[in-house]
Amino acid sequence: MSNNFNFYSSQFRKNVSDKYIIYNSLFAALPYSGIANVGALLPILLQTCEEGFSKEKTPIEIVDYFFKQHTYVDNEKEKLDHLFKYVQYIERQVVLFDAIEDAAFTSMNDIEGKGSLKSLFREADMLGQKLALKEKLNSFKVRIVLTAHPTQFYPANVLGIIHDMGQSISKNDFNTINQYIQQLGLTPFFNKKQPTPVDEATNLMWYLENVFYNAIGNIYSHIVKEMFNDQYEEENPFIELGFWPGGDRDGNPFVNAATTLKVASALRSSIVVCYYRDVRKLKRKLTFTGVDILINELEATLYENVFRPNNTNPISKQELIDCLTTIRTKLIQEDYSLYLSKLDSLLHKVQIFGTHFASLDIRQDSRIHRSVLMSIHEHLKSTQGVGILPDDYEMLSEEAQIDALQHISGAINCDNINEGITKDTLESIQAIKFIQSTNGIASCHRYIISNCQSAVNVIELYTLFNLLGWEKTLSSIDMVPLFETIDDLAAAESIMETLYTNPNYQDHLKHRKGQQPIMLGFSDGTKDGGYLQANWSIYTAKERLTSVSRKHNVVVKFFDGRGGPPSRGGGKTNQFYASMGNQIENQEIQLTVQGQTITSNFGTIQSAQYNLEQLLSAGLSNEIFATTKSNITTEHRAILEELGHLSYVTYQQLKQHPSFLPYLQKFSPLNYYGKSNIASRPTKRGQTDTLAFNDLRAIPFVGSWSQLKQNVPGYFGVGTALQVFKEKGKWKEVESLYQTVPFFRTLIDNSMMSMVKSNFSITKYIDSDPEFSPIRNIIKEEFNLTTQLYLELTQTKSLMENDTLAKHSILFRDRIVLPLLTIQQYALCKLQETPKEEVLKIAYEKLLTRTMFGVINAARNSA
Repeated sequence: MSNNFNFYSSQFRKNVSDKYIIYNSLFAALPYSGIANVGALLPILLQTCEEGFSKEKTPIEIVDYFFKQHTYVDNEKEKLDHLFKYVQYIERQVVLFDAIEDAAFTSMNDIEGKGSLKSLFREADMLGQKLALKEKLNSFKVRIVLTAHPTQFYPANVLGIIHDMGQSISKNDFNTINQYIQQLGLTPFFNKKQPTPVDEATNLMWYLENVFYNAIGNIYSHIVKEMFNDQYEEENPFIELGFWPGGDRDGNPFVNAATTLKVASALRSSIVVCYYRDVRKLKRKLTFTGVDILINELEATLYENVFRPNNTNPISKQELIDCLTTIRTKLIQEDYSLYLSKLDSLLHKVQIFGTHFASLDIRQDSRIHRSVLMSIHEHLKSTQGVGILPDDYEMLSEEAQIDALQHISGAINCDNINEGITKDTLESIQAIKFIQSTNGIASCHRYIISNCQSAVNVIELYTLFNLLGWEKTLSSIDMVPLFETIDDLAAAESIMETLYTNPNYQDHLKHRKGQQPIMLGFSDGTKDGGYLQANWSIYTAKERLTSVSRKHNVVVKFFDGRGGPPSRGGGKTNQFYASMGNQIENQEIQLTVQGQTITSNFGTIQSAQYNLEQLLSAGLSNEIFATTKSNITTEHRAILEELGHLSYVTYQQLKQHPSFLPYLQKFSPLNYYGKSNIASRPTKRGQTDTLAFNDLRAIPFVGSWSQLKQNVPGYFGVGTALQVFKEKGKWKEVESLYQTVPFFRTLIDNSMMSMVKSNFSITKYIDSDPEFSPIRNIIKEEFNLTTQLYLELTQTKSLMENDTLAKHSILFRDRIVLPLLTIQQYALCKLQETPKEEVLKIAYEKLLTRTMFGVINAARNSA
């Protein structure tokens, strides 16, 4: 292990940290006002922070000491001016580090090693499983769904700089790197106004056009070549893209039907632009008689679709395929197959992305659907004298409610509905049909029901579709229930049993090829029940849902709502999927990715291709090499059940502490997420001024613990649960669980990542606060206990000892942003002192909000 540690440490130093030191020095020479001074003073501020926290100084003491000892600043306004410049400088240091790590990706990762497709193909060949793998590839796929949740602070122009600078760094092009660093000095890093949902969609399309288009195309071509000898006739794309901005209206009042239509149109334009660029490149190669005419005609058609999008003859996926296939036949028959691979590359992309690029998901809360139904009922009663539901509908049993819903007939006209949310919900359902007619069914075919607590919630939405004139079976729509809380996960099996035995729903599933997508929410599950219990509840829910689905001859496809950090289902995601037992359906891997997770895992073509291959390989190998995989034994299952319960109880006790939410509000930037202008969606549900825990969204909840550097949702309760087993003399059983159950091992390994990112020295000053020191001590004691037991369980001397590169990256990033975290706590303390002048209060709030950007970006998977 020490040899591996030394090797990876050397690689990190050579490819990342040494380059950072060299290129970071260029910042100090930037010829912009105040920047040179900042470059000289920032290392001193970093040292002052490190020494100050080691001596248990408060953030105010550290900052005041720095200004007194190392500057001539002697008033509050000048201090604030300097601090803003330090923040801006550190933001750009983080960008530089991101670009350097991106450039080093292929040097730091074994691109063709374990988890790659090449490795998978070799293993299948050696074990005589190549035919089985080919068969599985005909149906298995990974679906990556991009969301616009507020965990990404880089605007699109900065993303472009990171991408371009990374390429220059990989070539050691010093002069060009210097130009990009100067460009960073002049480029704004934050939105002056809150982005609209269309803005969010446009920002994410940067990844679609610049990364996923090529990475997914490369993977598809590689599989077709290596496994099918370039003769693949099935329709499986292997990897699909989903898209939430513009379609996710759960809790976002700024998303409406018009937004959805705009985003669908933008997605179409985006992919047609990609095809147009590729065709122009092909045109320079395919200069042969006959072929040149066809490629010119295709170029002209795509031009019309790109620059005159309102033309009456939009090109379809099939028309593109037919045209490219005709060209392909001519190339083979008349032109010696010259440049055939380049043509095939474009043809493969058309087969994957069609004219929609990514499938737009629609999501809304089940309570809204019920409200809409009741609103329609009341509207019809007042205008026609009779409604569509029994007047006591909400008092009926679930069975009676379903029966009442399925006896509704007739149709409604949206034009006659005036109430806002009702009209928009109905128009959104109608928008799906329009999008499908323009871009194909694949462009928008899933409706996700948040807060799904009963089968009635699904049937109510089904009824709304029928009322708007959709055919009875809904043959082009998937109803996707979303189960999030611990209670919802426990009820999921009985809910699906009710749906599977409902004749109308059975008929619907027949028209959807007997397939049922089900979404499981890791974020709210962890917020509700704690790290270990949430993950175990989701695992067992998947087992039960697989069982009930198989009983009714339904293929369930699990869609995991994951965030960036382990506390929201993130971390080493491929390891999580590789650890699934065969009692969990494995037809597809579907998951959300968002914010910094997109940047860190899919920010370049190389990293995207690597991580997509890891996911594909994890899912494929689970079934192909099933002999090497064991399910969880009854004994181990009992241990997990008890550990989950113990951790749940411990976490609930913390949540019920009277200081729990006030602590987070006072010492973290929780109350300022809404002022950061990073997302269109509000940070909490409900319209009240006061913040209730149930209204708080998972992202600001987890993100605030990350900014506080305590990361409670990633470990709290696990240490106490492990300690109970140790005190009972059952430690050997826990060690056996860790050594033999990949699922548990992955949970512990991912949890350690949350803990490595913690730093309690920054908030040591809270110990002198009589109101909040008790809850901080509870959290710190659980952290210490968990650390001690994790080290004993893993037989290591430090957390993440076996993941050297990731740990080095985390520690280096944390050191870059330590002054930023200090400034953030300094601003919080100043605001708690209540500045005498309103202008100072506003300035401290702006400073605090601004510090959040760099901290989030540096963490890469903090929320």
